[in-house]
Amino acid sequence: MNLSRTQLARIIDHTLIRPNATKDQVTMLCEEAKNYNFGCVCVNPVYVSLVVGLLRRSNVKVSSTVGFHYGSTLPEVKAFESERILKNGAHEIDMVMNVGALKSKEYEKVKKDIAAVTNLKQPFSGVVVKVIIEAGYLTDEEKIMACQLAKAAGADFVKTSTGIIGGATVEDVRLMRKTVGRKMGVKAAGGIRTLRQVLAMIAAGANRIGTSTAVAIIEETATEIDEK
Repeated sequence: MNLSRTQLARIIDHTLIRPNATKDQVTMLCEEAKNYNFGCVCVNPVYVSLVVGLLRRSNVKVSSTVGFHYGSTLPEVKAFESERILKNGAHEIDMVMNVGALKSKEYEKVKKDIAAVTNLKQPFSGVVVKVIIEAGYLTDEEKIMACQLAKAAGADFVKTSTGIIGGATVEDVRLMRKTVGRKMGVKAAGGIRTLRQVLAMIAAGANRIGTSTAVAIIEETATEIDEK
């Protein structure tokens, strides 16, 4: 791939969303993000204020999770959680859609669920909303519908998974990119641990990568990608 190490780092969301993540581990995540110039860190909501403070003088964005891990909370709860996260300084939201409603073919309910969060883009200018479709639970037809609904509801990205069920696959990323077109983002996340996997996801159409092994992946680039 014709990417420099710096360019690759900027499309990576350096992620730590384990329920047992400690303050010290989150602090280290932020130090790594600054050192490697990752584009974004993704943490659980309780750490947003801490992370915003630690990254204040950097160009690393802050994202947080909404409706994790299963997407089955009420739309108004997702909206409230998102608003609090954004007020605490986050720039991006990674939300899980209502997977059960999609599989029940309650498409308007799915769209309203997503819109409860994307509607916050108006009062919080510049916010990026990524919708996790949890592809491991879905048929190809359901994946297509999920992407179409996320796009119609005003999301900026569709994202493969939380990592709880399965993970990102090249086939899913390719299908998602084909469905949403070139103007919408596609984030591959879940089980991505090597540079080879990252490059395969990018080749399939991903323009954002979520991984908890970002440092190891970037270190691989010392022999695989020439710095520009």
